[in-house]
Amino acid sequence: MTKTNNHILNYFSHLGELLNKINKNKIEQLVKTLVLIRKNKGRLFFLGVGGSAGNCSHAVNDFRKICEIECYAPTDNVSELTARINDDGWESAFANWLKVSNLNSKDAIFIMSVGGGNKEKNVSVNLIKAIQFAKKVNAKVLGIVGRDGGYTKKVGDNVILIPTIDKKLITPFSESFHSVIWHCLVSHPALIKKKMKW
Repeated sequence: MTKTNNHILNYFSHLGELLNKINKNKIEQLVKTLVLIRKNKGRLFFLGVGGSAGNCSHAVNDFRKICEIECYAPTDNVSELTARINDDGWESAFANWLKVSNLNSKDAIFIMSVGGGNKEKNVSVNLIKAIQFAKKVNAKVLGIVGRDGGYTKKVGDNVILIPTIDKKLITPFSESFHSVIWHCLVSHPALIKKKMKW
């Protein structure tokens, strides 16, 4: 058995274990929250950086098109995002974007992140400041993260944790399962509004 084959076998064997450990009740609670947000004509704002930003963009498409929930991701507007980073700073870019979007108590921010932000380590402070602003205006804080000790998991209203199976694989598993979980959400009978073509 080569080192490469060992990695592949290890990677895929962990996926089954991970699927069994995800808290399905938390996902069902998240469905109920999203149904209520749509009923109250609230909006979802997806926030993530790096690969998670790409996941946010895809999720915006699915929640808008399939579930008919008004959604946005600040990372989809490169001009505004980079202007805010340049003029205001990276740390406040998301929070200031949410202020202009008039985030309110009918809305929610939806964090997709590996760590979810860490004050002590000064990691993803832009997510932390966005969460703090959301709390200030009584918007819900939802999320899917891969770290139990991160800021999102600590203070969020409903945050799905991707269990750690292998510390070396936290990032690929977290970012992969963002997609697995949001696709579960958008295809849930309580949320789906438009049938998918395929």
